[in-house]
Amino acid sequence: MGGNELKYIHNAFDTNWISQFGPNINEFEKCLENYLGENSFVSAVSSGTAAIHLALKLLDIQSGDIVICQSFTFVASANPILYEKAIPVFVDSEPDTWNICPNALEDAIKHNIQKGKKPKAILTVSLYGMPYKVDEVLEISKKYEIPVIEDSAEALGSRYKNQLCGTFGDLSIVSFNGNKIITTSGGGVLISRTKEHKERAFYLATQAKEDKEYYSHSETGYNYRISNVSAGIGIGQMEVLNERIAQRRLNHEFYNDILAQFENIELSSEPNENFYSNYWLNTIQIKRSDKLSKEILKEKFSESNIETRYLWKPMHLQPLYKGCDFFGSNLSGIIFDKGLCLPSGTNLTDICKERILKVLNMVK
Repeated sequence: MGGNELKYIHNAFDTNWISQFGPNINEFEKCLENYLGENSFVSAVSSGTAAIHLALKLLDIQSGDIVICQSFTFVASANPILYEKAIPVFVDSEPDTWNICPNALEDAIKHNIQKGKKPKAILTVSLYGMPYKVDEVLEISKKYEIPVIEDSAEALGSRYKNQLCGTFGDLSIVSFNGNKIITTSGGGVLISRTKEHKERAFYLATQAKEDKEYYSHSETGYNYRISNVSAGIGIGQMEVLNERIAQRRLNHEFYNDILAQFENIELSSEPNENFYSNYWLNTIQIKRSDKLSKEILKEKFSESNIETRYLWKPMHLQPLYKGCDFFGSNLSGIIFDKGLCLPSGTNLTDICKERILKVLNMVK
């Protein structure tokens, strides 16, 4: 926490606005619209997952429709496709950013068009804060006239060619879950390109209640609105966002400096100057040997009471999505087999870093 969050929480209590309506919500949305820039219309909701579901609803995704989804991601990216009984088709990663491979994406589109079923949407992710290959993906989107849902859950503050993530898709989302670079304790936003989409999202997120004096409903709605208390936390967190990004990038510099000495550990970094990552998490790949693997390194850290995490297991390898079409060479599966997330919090102290370095030196 930055410190100012309590001011906005107290305001919510003092004014007795603690549920899904109140001035903090409007102010939080305005903060994000100002941050993201022109043509960003923000709807604050209960989670990033809810925002993805609303994005699918705004694109009129229905039962049997095909939605292409990046395989290497957290399950929350893909699950809303199932909410609508649509059909997920998974696409592999490319090696530079670990995000959706443009070549495999086009293969998936062509394959389904040949089968007589053009995909209705492309869902791409900026994994661990690293922007995807925006130009290539948007070119394919335009070529085949398929809208993009941009999952920037982990990428608030990241940029591609100096443009902020969350502003490239026809619809975009950001998460403010407790583990993100800033948090509302739980929450997310849907970012639309038009005011009409924002109004439609608000309508669906508030149980599709019609503008009448009595309760009237003509279609299914959802209880997806963020609370005024959580939005107050978000306003306070926005005040420290740039500081948090700077701290995460300093963590990356620390890892970059020390891991340059390790031939068998590769740190994931920006591929070129077009990419600017918030480095929400610092991730590595390990060249497997008898002496070192992701399991061995994770155990060494654990013995020193330091938490690490395995990478997201790709969706095409999950039992839930067994039988779904997959396009690519399983690069994401290989990355998962060799990868580990290192401690990356903005509260890492010099003492923490010394402890991390001590463990790494043990396996050098």
